[in-house]
Amino acid sequence: MSPCKFSHTLCHVDLGALQRNFKRCGTPAGLMPVLKSDAYGHGLLECARALAAVGAERFAVGCADEGRALREAGLGQDILPLMAPVTAEDWDLVTGCSLMPLVCSMEQLEAASARASGEHPLPLAIKLETGMHRQGFREEELPELIARLRQNPALEPRLALSHCSCADIPERHDYTTGQVDLFERMAQGLACAFPDIRASLFNSAGILDSTYRHNMEDISRPGVVLYGGNPFAGTSKEALGSSLEWTMSLSTLILQVTTLRKGEGISYGHLFRADHDMKIAVAGAGYANALPRALTSRLDALVHGKRVRSVGRVCMNMTMFDVSNIEDVRAGEELWLLGGRACPGERPVTAQEWAQKLGTISYEVLCLVGNSNARVFHY
Repeated sequence: MSPCKFSHTLCHVDLGALQRNFKRCGTPAGLMPVLKSDAYGHGLLECARALAAVGAERFAVGCADEGRALREAGLGQDILPLMAPVTAEDWDLVTGCSLMPLVCSMEQLEAASARASGEHPLPLAIKLETGMHRQGFREEELPELIARLRQNPALEPRLALSHCSCADIPERHDYTTGQVDLFERMAQGLACAFPDIRASLFNSAGILDSTYRHNMEDISRPGVVLYGGNPFAGTSKEALGSSLEWTMSLSTLILQVTTLRKGEGISYGHLFRADHDMKIAVAGAGYANALPRALTSRLDALVHGKRVRSVGRVCMNMTMFDVSNIEDVRAGEELWLLGGRACPGERPVTAQEWAQKLGTISYEVLCLVGNSNARVFHY
C-alpha cells in the first residue's frame, strides 16, 4: 500500500539553492552546516547529501538520533549533536555511531569519561558559556574542566564552541563584541592545554557580519542562511543577507472556483463579507499544512504569477482567495503559498513575509511548513 497523502499541498526544496547558499558562507573547511530539526524542515538526509556533494566536511544536528540517521545513510563526516547526551540511550547512540558528543557540565564530562578508554577514545566538543546563558562551562570552571579532561587521556577535546545570543541585533553590537572577547579568552585557555582543539562561535549572523571576526574562530556554523533566511531582516544590516536564496516553496491545488455575491460572508464566523460580487478560488491547504490561522484575510499567494489575498477564516484544509482580477482560473491549477514564479512587477511570498505579519522569525515558519507537508526535491 502506498503512503497516505493527506493533501495536495507540497513543500518544494531547491537543493541547488541550498548548495549556493552554503558556498556563500565560505570554504567547506571552515564551516559546519547546521541540519537540526530535520534541516529546518527541509529534509535531513537530502540536505546532508546535497551539502556533502559540494564539500561539507562536518555537520551539526539537533540530537543524537539525527546523527544516527546520517550514519545509517552512509555519511562519514564528523557529526556534532547540538543537544548534549542526557539519557543512557543518547550516550549509546553517540558512541555506537561515532558522533562527537557535546559536553556542557561536569556531570556530562563524568558520563563521557566513563565511556572512554584506550581502546575507545572519545572526541568531545566543549560548550562554553559566554552570554547565551543556556548551557556550558563558565570561565571560572576552566581550571577544573582542564584538570578533569587530563585525568582521562582517552577523552579528546576536539572543539570548543559557544553561541552568539545577540549577533543578529545591530544595536547589541557591543554586547556581542564582549561575547567574542570572552570566547577568545576561554578558547585560548583550552588551546594551551589541548593544542589540537578548534574553536567555533559564529552562527548565521556572525557569518554575514564580518566585523566580529577574530583569530580563534576556526569553524562557523551556518544555520538559517543555508535555507535563505536573513537573520538581519528588518534591521539596518539587512543588506548583508540580500544575496541569499530561499530554498523552500509551498504549493497547493485550487479545489473549486466559485462566486461570492455582494453581502455574503465566507468561511467560519463570516469575518469577511463581500461588498461586491467576487470570484473565489478555494485552495486545498489550511492550518493543518502550517498556514497560520492568525493570517486570516492577510495571507497572500500567487495564481498565474500574480498576487491574490485570502478572504475569511483559514480552515483546517482549505483557504479561500479573491481571484476576481485573474482570468481563466480553474480547479486543479497550482496556487503558490510560498515561492513560485511571479510575473514581472510581482514578487513571490516568502517565509519572512509570514514571519513579519505574525511577529515571529522565518526559522519558525520554515520548520512548521517543512514538517507539516510532503516534500519534493529538485536542483
